Amino acid sequence: MDPGEGDAVTLLAHQVDGSGEPLVLLNGGMMSWAAWNEIATPLARRFRVIRCDFRGQLRTPGPPPADFLEHAEDVARLLDHLGVERAHVAGASFGGEAGLVLAARHPSRVRSLVAFTVVDRFDGSMLAGLGALRAAAEEAAAGGERGPVYDLIARSAFSPAWAAANALEIASRRKVISYLPVSWFAGLAGLLASLEGLDIGSLLPSISCRTLVVLAGEDVTMPAERSLAVAAAIPGAETLLVPGAGHAVVAERPAESVSIITRFLESLAAENAAEGVTS
Repeated sequence: MDPGEGDAVTLLAHQVDGSGEPLVLLNGGMMSWAAWNEIATPLARRFRVIRCDFRGQLRTPGPPPADFLEHAEDVARLLDHLGVERAHVAGASFGGEAGLVLAARHPSRVRSLVAFTVVDRFDGSMLAGLGALRAAAEEAAAGGERGPVYDLIARSAFSPAWAAANALEIASRRKVISYLPVSWFAGLAGLLASLEGLDIGSLLPSISCRTLVVLAGEDVTMPAERSLAVAAAIPGAETLLVPGAGHAVVAERPAESVSIITRFLESLAAENAAEGVTS
């Protein structure tokens, strides 16, 4: 879809595939919706899969909002635009945080939530890592080298085993990043700035939908204790650990990610059927 269609400022550029119950996939900070292809394609056989780029990402124009409340409102407006009253939501990292805020602020819009590699707040070494990546993105946006941005992303996103087995893929992605527009680097810096101020602990108890928090065993970006704090704060939330996976678990393990989402939604459907729930 043309990002300029409709409200050019707040309507997120998006793609819809398949039919069935709506399922929204929300990007990590360094993703664009194409990064979901290996996950979206099989899911679209059973669901109406909705993908979008947040403001500040590749296909949606304008600077990113300063906080996740606005990102969540952007997603809610997209659902309005598509005529979707309620949707299942699955988000990775940044997108998982937006999904958590959306579920807390608009509980009637979210049927269920799968949040991969999320935290309730950023502090300590997490902030130091964000700061380094933000500085590299700002330098690239100002005309500096672009490769160091991807070097920092790869170092923190992938498990050592996956990185070693996919060295050629990482080198290819590093080359591709050099062709991205300056606006992508500026947008990335803005997205990272909103993460630096993240503190959503007070919102989490308001989430009423069934929620699964997915942790990655080799995640050096989002500490397990902060992910577990998210689950502990959400009434009835479940957790699942993916051993050996890095922070970018949806990129490292696309087939397993499909299975995680599908099994969770199937269990929800079975639970609803047993209780006679139809919506």
